[in-house]
Amino acid sequence: MTPDTTERPQMSVEDFEELARRAPRHVKLEFLGGRLYSKYPLDVEDFEELESRAPEGVRLEYINGKLEVKAMPDGNHTSIFMWLLRQCMQQRPELDLAPERGVKAEAYRKGRARTDGTLAPVDRFRGDGEWSETDGVLMAVEITSHDRDTDQRDRIDKPIGYAEADIPVYLLIDRDNNTVTVFSEPKEGRYQQAPSYPWGSSVELPAPVNITLETEKLKDYAD
Repeated sequence: MTPDTTERPQMSVEDFEELARRAPRHVKLEFLGGRLYSKYPLDVEDFEELESRAPEGVRLEYINGKLEVKAMPDGNHTSIFMWLLRQCMQQRPELDLAPERGVKAEAYRKGRARTDGTLAPVDRFRGDGEWSETDGVLMAVEITSHDRDTDQRDRIDKPIGYAEADIPVYLLIDRDNNTVTVFSEPKEGRYQQAPSYPWGSSVELPAPVNITLETEKLKDYAD
């Protein structure tokens, strides 16, 4: 069976209507061209209240001042995460690769991002609420999904947000281009290094991660 790689809208009309009904009174939402917008600028507190009221299955992010809906993972997305988890556990058993962790990103921690994976010392997130500080985080991971906002979100906005939060490494597993991009050396809100490697390469994740990824297996998940 050929995988479905059709770009999908952020959310369904039904989910939007339910979210709009639950939204705080002063938060006005719009749904245009399959995308979710806030009619008026949101602050972080408004976003967190809106997110806490979202219907089941709707995962919201607040990135670069924009309200975003994070796509639900498909089977290949999950398989890629598990592949990465196994490699991290084998090479760095003292670390956890936490799935779908909410982190406070961007300058002054004003953004709210849901990583596909967050590499940090074991029990780093014990006792945290929905959104964690990034102190002690070694790496953020994103695996692209086939939604129309992947390019702006994962390739442009999140590298800025994670660099501004001083996350040492951002790993982007790109299913559209069949590449792995390793962002590192955050400085003044930008990663100084961002080499890309085709699937099948041996990829060295720099300090403080210090993991070597053998990416031949990723070819099994090419869409």
